[in-house]
Amino acid sequence: MPTIHVEKIRKLLAEQETLLSQPNQPCTNGNGIYTRWENPVLTAAHAPIIWRYDLNPATNPLLLERQGINAAFNSGAIYHEGRYLLCVRVEGVDRKSFFAMAESPNGVDNFRFWNYPVVLPETEDPDINVYDMRLVQHEDGWIYGQFCTERRDHAAPPGDTSQAAAQGGLVRTRDFKTWERLPDLKTPASQQRNVVLHPEFVDGQYAFYTRPQDGFIDVGGGGGIGWGLSKKMEPAVVKSEKIIDQRVYHTVKEVKNGQGPAPLRTPEGWLHLAHGVRNTAAGLRYVLYMFMTALDEPWRITHAPAGHFLAPQGKERVGDVSNVVFSCGWLLNEKKQLFIYYASSDTRMHVATTSLEKLVDYCCNTPEDGLRSAASVQARVALIEQNLAFLKTMQ
Repeated sequence: MPTIHVEKIRKLLAEQETLLSQPNQPCTNGNGIYTRWENPVLTAAHAPIIWRYDLNPATNPLLLERQGINAAFNSGAIYHEGRYLLCVRVEGVDRKSFFAMAESPNGVDNFRFWNYPVVLPETEDPDINVYDMRLVQHEDGWIYGQFCTERRDHAAPPGDTSQAAAQGGLVRTRDFKTWERLPDLKTPASQQRNVVLHPEFVDGQYAFYTRPQDGFIDVGGGGGIGWGLSKKMEPAVVKSEKIIDQRVYHTVKEVKNGQGPAPLRTPEGWLHLAHGVRNTAAGLRYVLYMFMTALDEPWRITHAPAGHFLAPQGKERVGDVSNVVFSCGWLLNEKKQLFIYYASSDTRMHVATTSLEKLVDYCCNTPEDGLRSAASVQARVALIEQNLAFLKTMQ
């Protein structure tokens, strides 16, 4: 093998190792609710060299990239047997997304992809594109993955190559290497996105958060976070959906909203992280927001803080689809530290850390949206008066 070729390969590997081993640091400025970390935890450049280059000088003497990677984003997350694992949506330059596992020793840096991407079994109607995996450790013992499966809309007129249909794909695994494909979730809606499995049985059944919609992009008469039960997973069939978190005019969720990762159980209720979409002169803006539901009735909202919980800032606002944050995954480690993984602008993955205590406090004690400017001013005036009175006691 030519020495110069070997040297080029070693340089590629060394440059990537510098990126992979870069330590991350918490941002010093924040709101007290969570701490953002300075560097993205995963980018397209984290994709292994062996995924992208043909290293053989006989077939690639110029050492050109053969199969490029465009983005790494919208990752499911799980803390499993002491390992921080992300199931990442990786998008090639051919626009096809696939899933790949990435692992970190501490959850904030040194994430490395496993050697092989996820080999996802297909159904009788093959997926054209798959994306946005949520990972859920269910009380039945399986780890389930819920994702969006996209296919061309068979009802599209001839020659129209832009219309698509989205449904809720389902898989399960025990080791994240072997995946069993289950039939797609069936619901009354013509299309589905953001399907998330509740981690516990409800009335002896599997429970799903859904997002019914009329079209591939526009929710139409659907929209909002839905709720439904299925007696089994093979197949999973939700016969009746009810919307538990509606879209609301002039809020962060006026155009679309959907469940993020599966909710987390706390003594005070279930913590939910969701995404909300509103329209702006510059296009759609995606943010994250939170709410809580009752422990015994996971579909009933008990607390709903006003506004966004986390929004794109700085470099996060720039990417393939700008002004977007989106989350499919969060996890708790044995120290009860909470890691929120979120993507920015459909391009890269980030992490923010916090605790259940802080998020429960945030949800229970942040005023709800008064839905009018005057109500927002009244809530702020009440806070100001309370603070002025307290400051007097400090004098």
